[in-house]
This record gives sequence, structure tokens and C-alpha cells, in this order.
Amino acid sequence: MTTFAQGHALLIGVGADLPNTIADAEELHSFLIAPDRCAYPPAQVQLLTGEGATRSHILTALDKLAQASTPESTVVVYYSGHGYQVETKDVSTTHYLLPYGYQQGTLQKSAISGAELLQKLQAIPAQKLLLLLDCCHAGGLDDLPAAKSPALEFTKAPLPPEAIELLAQGEGRAVIASCTEGELSFGGDPYSAFTLALLEALDGQGAAKKDGYVYFSDLAAHTRQKVPLRTKDRQHPTFDFRKSDNFIVAYYAGGEMQPKGLPFKVEDVVIEETPGELRGVGQIGHRITNTGSGAVATDGGVAAGEGGVAIQGDSHGPITLDNRRDNRRINTGGGTYVAKDVNVSGGDFVGRDKKVSGDKIRIGNISDSKIGNIGRGTGSVTTSGPSVAELALLFAPLMQSIQNAPADSRPEAVAAAQELVTEAAKGSEANDETVAELVTALAKAAPDAVQALVGLFAPAALGKLAGAVTRFALRTIQKQ
Repeated sequence: MTTFAQGHALLIGVGADLPNTIADAEELHSFLIAPDRCAYPPAQVQLLTGEGATRSHILTALDKLAQASTPESTVVVYYSGHGYQVETKDVSTTHYLLPYGYQQGTLQKSAISGAELLQKLQAIPAQKLLLLLDCCHAGGLDDLPAAKSPALEFTKAPLPPEAIELLAQGEGRAVIASCTEGELSFGGDPYSAFTLALLEALDGQGAAKKDGYVYFSDLAAHTRQKVPLRTKDRQHPTFDFRKSDNFIVAYYAGGEMQPKGLPFKVEDVVIEETPGELRGVGQIGHRITNTGSGAVATDGGVAAGEGGVAIQGDSHGPITLDNRRDNRRINTGGGTYVAKDVNVSGGDFVGRDKKVSGDKIRIGNISDSKIGNIGRGTGSVTTSGPSVAELALLFAPLMQSIQNAPADSRPEAVAAAQELVTEAAKGSEANDETVAELVTALAKAAPDAVQALVGLFAPAALGKLAGAVTRFALRTIQKQ
């Protein structure tokens, strides 16, 4: 095995209301730096996901690419997130990539325009540059009432028009977009249809030449073939390379001729039936497995007990919800088991002899007369709200963001989030004004959590819970 020494890459998975974009970027990163696969030098591959994929971080990473690469380099830039074409009432049109933490009211300062992207890419001296764009995901600005403003028109756009200018810069410049204009990208668990096809191509599947190399044409042809098949002909990747030759992008087996095979089973990847159906309730950094007993279990940080679900992990900020009237055992993530009664007041979890302090949310025994008993059991009352498992999954990204709140206001944010979970469990009986007040309090206490908070109320998540007052509050916090 040899190193693909000339390889440089920037991989961006925005996350927020598109959690599977993080898994996409992370797996591409694993492929590129694996010595028995693409064999890029790890120090030359940048990975930005979630809160790391902000406007400033992305622009800085592009500058770093320009500084580190040479004319002999091969550069790959991959972006998975929302992309929009915004047309104002004066008929001016701007294309934006929406990084983590963008604000709808200040896209010029919080998003990345096509012109800015072009400027950064043109500064990269590499004569072989491949831009991979997976921009047309469901959700984003479409979820917000302000997107219907008569002064602005928002249209999903798979390819910034400025990308065509990049192609005109010279030979060795190519672009692959995940879909055509008017289509949406199909996400999946854990990988999207587009990224799954990219991974297969980087594994050497469909390689026209079995010479150990992955060519641009291999990536273009394989994505063009596989993605429509997996989306019932509703998504069609497009590519353009104008003057570019069919350049080499990477090794597929560390310089050897025989492909290694994927490290996962393709049949285990679930491609959503409708774009956006897995958004916000699926991948959040761990793969979720249904145990069939009312529990949710995962590898690496998510634990569950019978009839309940517990989300744990250093990065997410734990949320535990139990749907049994008589809670016997909760796995707190550190080997400590707390039995019997649970005190959910404040930000601490208190159970019998053990007090676990910290920024935690624990919702146990949700069974009072206002909410009803969520789950199965004698005397249970069915509510129109999300299931216990759904609530745990929906709130995990928000809790992750709350961990970045200032130390003095974090307890207030945790308390507000706890109340919001309880209110959300009421479903159609939730009080719109109460939800709006909690949204406002959360945004004030944890400014970095605004994006996750907005994503929480996307149509595929808690959108039905957002009444007129809550929608106004959501618009307001985005403008602050």
C-alpha cells in the first residue's frame, strides 16, 4: 500500500435538521484517510460537521486548502447541507450554502454566497479539483413562515451558477451535484443515496479500469446509475467537467488492484421513501436499533431499558424518558442505576441514594393527569403527542447545542428544555403561548442552540406543535 500523497480534501456535513449529513461526511472522511482505501494523508483531509461547520470555519478551511495545496495536488471539496437560490423583490438573485448557525435574516453575513465560494475555490492552485454538492435536502428555509415572504423567494438549488465559472477556469475542474434542478436529495440511515453511491465508487465498484485508481468518470457514472435506482427514479445526479480531462481522484485499495469491499452491508442502509422523512428523528451520531420491546438500543452511547429510552453521550447532553408508571431501572450511562422514584425538578436527576449532578434532563413517570401515561400499561391514556422514543431522539441535537451555553445561563437553558419536553409530550394539548415562552427563554439562555431549536420545530419533527405564537417566536429568535 502507498500513500496518495497529492490528495487534499475538505468534507462538510452541516447537521442541524439534517443529522445524516454528519454521518455522510464522517464516512467519506474514513474512506479518504484509510491507508488501504483512498490513502489520503490524514493531515491533509479536513472534516467539519455540526457546530464545526459554521460559515467562518468553512471559509477558513478553504483558505487552508489554498495554502496547503500545489498545482500538482488533487483536491476534493464535499458539502452536504442546504443550498438555496434567493430572489429579492428587486429581481436580484443570490445562491447560498447554509452552514451551521445561519440566520435567515442575515444570510449575507451568516451563509456563504455562491460568489464567495467561487472566490475561495479559484484561490486553490490545484490543477485537479472536484466539487461534490449535496444541497437539495428537504426542510431548511422551507420550514419557516418567513420563507413565504412576498419580498423574498426561496428556491432550492442543487448547483450554484458560480460553479460553472469554476469550470471555465481551466482544465482539471469538475463538479458533481446530487440531483437536478427541481429534485430533492434522498437522505438515509445512516447514509444518503448520493453518498452511498460515492462510497461504492471510492471502493472501486463500477471502476472502468481495474488499475487501482478512482477516476472522476467512475464517480460520475456510478452515482448517475445507482442513485435513480434507489430513489425510484426521483433523484438524478448531474455532473459537468467541460474542459477537464478524466483525472484520478484517489486510490480505491491503497494502490492495490483488488477492491476491499464496503465495511458495511448495503442492504442495511435505509434510503428514505420521501425526502425529509428521516430528518430530525433518525441519525444523531449513533445508529438506532429497535429491540422490539418498546426500547431503543444503540452502539456507542445510547442505552435503553424495557418500555423506555435513554439517550446518553458526552456530546449530546443526556435526555432520559421513561414511559412506565412504575420505573424500576434507568441506565444513567455511568454504571449507576437509580431505582424507584425520580425527582425531575430542576436540572438534576435524584433517585434514592444517588444524586447525579450536571446539565441533564430526566423525564420519568410522565403520568400525571395533565399529560397521561405515555406508553403501555394499565390505565394508560393515548395522547396525540410524539412517542417517548421520538421525543428522546428529537431533543438530542438541542441538548448537544445547550452544552455550549454560557456556564451561568446553562442551568436556565436545561430547565427550559425540560419544560419543553414535558409540554411537547402533550401533543395537540400543548399550550402555544407556553411553548413560545420556552423557545424564547431557551434562545436567550443558549444562543448557540437557536439553529437546533428551529430544527426541532421543522415539519418532520414538532412542526404541528408550533402555533401562531410559537412561529412568531421562532422568527424573532432567528433575527436576533
